[in-house]
Amino acid sequence: MLIQVSKSEHTRSAVADWWARRLVLSYEKGGTVTIEASVTQKIAPDVKLGQGVKIYDFVNLYGCEIGANTQIGTFVEIQKRVKIGQNCKIQSHTFICEGVIIEDNVFISHNVTFINDRFPRATTIGGRLQTEADWVCAPTVVKRGASIGSSATLLCGIIVGENAIVGAGSVVTKDVPANTIVVGNPARIIRKMDEQ
Repeated sequence: MLIQVSKSEHTRSAVADWWARRLVLSYEKGGTVTIEASVTQKIAPDVKLGQGVKIYDFVNLYGCEIGANTQIGTFVEIQKRVKIGQNCKIQSHTFICEGVIIEDNVFISHNVTFINDRFPRATTIGGRLQTEADWVCAPTVVKRGASIGSSATLLCGIIVGENAIVGAGSVVTKDVPANTIVVGNPARIIRKMDEQ
């Protein structure tokens, strides 16, 4: 197993060295990951990273799987039970919540938000704070080769089809067919990819 951890110009702290050691524990056998050990990255030991994954600073990753050669930009959070395929690009300021599956070769632009709860509430009817037992995680799937534009919001329980494009700022409330372009709030099909 080869782990490439680049050194910054200044001396790494004991905390950064601890994170670098913790990261080694979670890599797939034979994997190569290039990261900079940093206190500005929060990568939990249960994260599974494929070979060649590149992760920038100010991220929060826990309980997720990220496929080979995928890039994770700055200020990204990826929660538990998220699966991201190979050769994906996840741009800065994106939030990928529990229950999202992103297949191979997907582009997620800046500030994209996924939602996983159809009826989000802070408290129960009785007034106590909700726990995981009080709501149902509705999965979302982004199929191979799809692209999601900046500041798009994807509601839960939908499928974005293969090679589909979601325009910037769109709010996706229902399934997006393969090879189509959708835009707006709510997102609507404006054309199929084979149309000129």
